Amino acid sequence: LIGPVALVETRCHRRYSVKNQQNDNNVVVENNQRKKLVILGTGWGSYSVLKHIDKNKYDVVVVSPRNHFLFTPLLCSTTVGTLEFRSIIEPVRSVHFRNIRDFHHSSAVKLDPKSKTLTCQSAVHPDSLYELRYDKLIIGVGAVSNTFGIPGVKEHSFFLKELTDARNIRNRIISNFELAVQPGSNEKIQDQLLHIVIVGGGPTGVEFGAELYDFLCEDVSRLYGGLQHKVKVTLIEANKILGSFDKRLREYAEKKIEKRKQFEIVQAVVCRVTADSVHLKDGTIIPCGLVVWSTGLSPRTFVQQLPFKKDKYGHILTNRKLQISDATENNIFAIGDCADIEGMPLPATAQVAEKQGKWLAKHLNEETQDDFTFSNLGMLAYLGGYSGLTDLKPRYFKFTGFHAWFMWRSAYLTRLGNWKLRLQVPVDWLKTFLFGRDISR
Repeated sequence: LIGPVALVETRCHRRYSVKNQQNDNNVVVENNQRKKLVILGTGWGSYSVLKHIDKNKYDVVVVSPRNHFLFTPLLCSTTVGTLEFRSIIEPVRSVHFRNIRDFHHSSAVKLDPKSKTLTCQSAVHPDSLYELRYDKLIIGVGAVSNTFGIPGVKEHSFFLKELTDARNIRNRIISNFELAVQPGSNEKIQDQLLHIVIVGGGPTGVEFGAELYDFLCEDVSRLYGGLQHKVKVTLIEANKILGSFDKRLREYAEKKIEKRKQFEIVQAVVCRVTADSVHLKDGTIIPCGLVVWSTGLSPRTFVQQLPFKKDKYGHILTNRKLQISDATENNIFAIGDCADIEGMPLPATAQVAEKQGKWLAKHLNEETQDDFTFSNLGMLAYLGGYSGLTDLKPRYFKFTGFHAWFMWRSAYLTRLGNWKLRLQVPVDWLKTFLFGRDISR
């Protein structure tokens, strides 16, 4: 009983605290001793700052077109119904704000460092522009998928970075299966509709393929009998898949995937994407019904327009205190996928962004003079069929198979942001195991 009682007590205390804080809004907002800290974004870095910043020291304002935090490591699981969408998101307003107006459902479109002013565009009413002043600013807006200027990618590919992306992919998969069983769908049409192409062999591309494999093995024969053997998945990568992993683990993943009859790894370069095909540089044309593009990141338009020094990839350059290197004042910080530390390049991962956010919150709370340091804890990847990869850096533990899959699930379950999600995700896993995946649109 101790666990449930403690959980209820914590929830009641939080409600009581929020109620009293809201009743005192008129008093606390007028305290001019606090500096106004504006946080851009609700990704791993920004959300980590928001959770750890001292709100008695700063008036914290968050600006983001997304009103939730997304647990991206489990995003692929939502594309085929292994997990429900609501099970991997945490509403931003569940983190206490001093005032209900301290969250702006908007995007930053312009920054004037001299006047310390942001121009914001409402995500609810796009025609609405307004200005927002700050004393300190944290830029953590993340990045977008890199199309490399390849024709047709934006128009005909699906990306996998946001919840809406996963929902769109799920709807397309279901639509293609339904079309394949309708009258008039001959064998050629079925082959095209049920051919899924994944461009990019990083963790996201491989894990999406893993979820597809589980869906094919466990649900397609039950739901669409006769079509399971027509489904084909092609993973296209210009180099080696999972290039950031240890060579032995990478080779294990390649062998595991290539053993699957309906899966194929193609080492090639994409030069064009159309509504129903992918064109390779060597002239090969691959007919398909779905293209998922996962080939790296590119800066957002807002970041591209900022008047700050950037690296060759367009990331904002910062010092080791995460302050923008060439800003006139040391009051602007940049973290996560939109930034890079001069002389200390780090991978664009959730682990890096989260640690930067936590460190920056402590730095601002305590006004320390220490530099940011990063120790890589390692990487995990799911391969499908209760198999995975574990590459733990500090002690160099590297293992594969079922134990790695168990580690993958356990690690991400403990990293979920609150108890609600830690309960919902295992329930979803159990429902999938017992009753199959939900393929309703």
